[in-house]
Amino acid sequence: MRKTIASLMAAAAVAGTLAPAHAEQVGKIGVDWFGNDIKIEAVTDPKVEGVTCHLAYFDRGVIDRLQKGNWFEDPSNAALSCQQTGPIRIGDIDLGQSGEEVFRQSISLIWKKQVVRRIYDKANDTLVYVAHSQQVQDGSAKMAITTVPLYGQQVEWAKGKPQ
Repeated sequence: MRKTIASLMAAAAVAGTLAPAHAEQVGKIGVDWFGNDIKIEAVTDPKVEGVTCHLAYFDRGVIDRLQKGNWFEDPSNAALSCQQTGPIRIGDIDLGQSGEEVFRQSISLIWKKQVVRRIYDKANDTLVYVAHSQQVQDGSAKMAITTVPLYGQQVEWAKGKPQ
């Protein structure tokens, strides 16, 4: 049991360091006197040029953490909006139904992550982005979704448009 827990912790630590994309904070809104903020980050899709996602999430302050306990964790709530911000060039993306992770950041000391995934909806020629939290157990149903339609756009595919 002890070996299993140590293995899970090591895997979680490694997974947390393999973030596919980088986020740049573009906004921060103070919501109360306890240091709680809403942070807004711009996330670029590393395999899709010309698309930028903006992720907004709640960041708990120190006073709130001391007052309410649960010191090492932020809520799973997030809002997401992705838009075309330049010419779209799509690299070698995963076309499977689960898509692929575009961004990941820790929202607890070890186990809980905020994740953005991209899925290609071939039938509607649309990129679908979903923000959700990921945990070892007790997954959250809180999510946000946004789409970037490709129909009628001049899109360059690295391996040719999927048929």
